[in-house]
Amino acid sequence: MGLFDVFVLASVPAGHPYVDAIVDPELVAVLADPTPPGATLPGQWWPPQWLDPEYVRDHVGELDVLHVHFGFDSMAPAVLDEVVDLLARHDVPLILTVHDLHNPHFGDPTLHAARLEVLVEAAAAVVTLTDGAAAEIARRWGREALVLPHPHVLPIDDVGSGRTVREVPVVALHAKGLRANIDPWPVLDELLADPNRTWDLRLDVDEEALASPRADEVDRGRLAAYRAAGVDVRVHPRFTDDEMVDYLGEIDVMVLPYRFGTHSGWVEACHDAGVQAVVPDCGHFHRQHAGLVFGYGLGRFDAASLRRSVAAAQRWAREATTAPDDRLRRERMAERQSIRRQTGSLYRRVLAGRAAA
Repeated sequence: MGLFDVFVLASVPAGHPYVDAIVDPELVAVLADPTPPGATLPGQWWPPQWLDPEYVRDHVGELDVLHVHFGFDSMAPAVLDEVVDLLARHDVPLILTVHDLHNPHFGDPTLHAARLEVLVEAAAAVVTLTDGAAAEIARRWGREALVLPHPHVLPIDDVGSGRTVREVPVVALHAKGLRANIDPWPVLDELLADPNRTWDLRLDVDEEALASPRADEVDRGRLAAYRAAGVDVRVHPRFTDDEMVDYLGEIDVMVLPYRFGTHSGWVEACHDAGVQAVVPDCGHFHRQHAGLVFGYGLGRFDAASLRRSVAAAQRWAREATTAPDDRLRRERMAERQSIRRQTGSLYRRVLAGRAAA
């Protein structure tokens, strides 16, 4: 492999838009996601085989670096201990990107924190997306994390596209599949009750919510009542990439009703599309991009701050330009290139450290 001109990376996961965005294919050969036993879906990568000790034992000689992003919530901390021990014995560096300090799918953060502790302490390098998350990692584990912002989410040709300026702005909430950290109902109720409302409201729900553990929250009576109150309620399959671009062109303000969590791809998508995001003050959503914040978290809700932020966001939306934002597109392209360079440099450093040891 010489001086690591091209090296082999196992990523957990590998087939993911985020990984495609940060990895330079001219520098790195990314191994395809191994298909787990019993997989039933096309492209299924979970549970990740690169976090299965038996698979790692059989295949560790095929890679130079293992980079873990997410998907380890199915692994017990003891299993992760086995994996990091195997990597250490075969001199394969582990890199961890901390996307979630509190997993948005689980209300109780205890087990996720125990898994993170194993990985953070064993990692040759730790990466995260915001300064706030890096400070939390330093406080909890004494590790310095490299901060690499999340690259653009929309296809680059759709970043900074011209927007339609509507006479009545559309303020949207998306309940997605009603995972554990999403609680749209108090937010929607408060916005409906605002006597100064000068915007239309839209609620989207993914069909998978109808079969989720919280399906009773999406009963037809509730949705019918919202429709009767004037909310544009839409229940549909999860958006494709093209449908997501269309959706962001149909709304002006997006309120993220997250009770907990850390970072969000939706914040990035709104930034790309010129949609005004109103984000909760929990986690580090508000540190991804400068924007409007309201008080929301486990056991608390500052309704007044929600109303103020949404009112400010819709005023900005009314003043938006219809012209394409070429500057934003150039900035996002340059940012992605910078992230790729820094990621490649990180891989080189950890491999050089291994060679020098």
